Amino acid sequence: MMAKTKSVPMRMCIACREMLPKKEMLRVVKDAEGKIGLDFSGKAPGRGAYLCNKPECVLKLGKQKLLNRTFSAEVPREVYAQIEEEFFGKR
Repeated sequence: MMAKTKSVPMRMCIACREMLPKKEMLRVVKDAEGKIGLDFSGKAPGRGAYLCNKPECVLKLGKQKLLNRTFSAEVPREVYAQIEEEFFGKR
């Protein structure tokens, strides 16, 4: 009998629309109060949006304000800055 392979949860990057394993992506979450922040645990309650780790996706996210569209809300510039910092470090 074959061992059952565990299914890997896949999520779509909001910038490049590519399906990738959830574990490899950064989750941005909007909680019940409407506060938007990074979710490193991947388990925070609220509406999640996923971003892959390609630099061009991170830049596109900020340039096109993709989180505003995803969450149908005004996303503070600091959130985008925080994500860029997470990927590129302090500039």
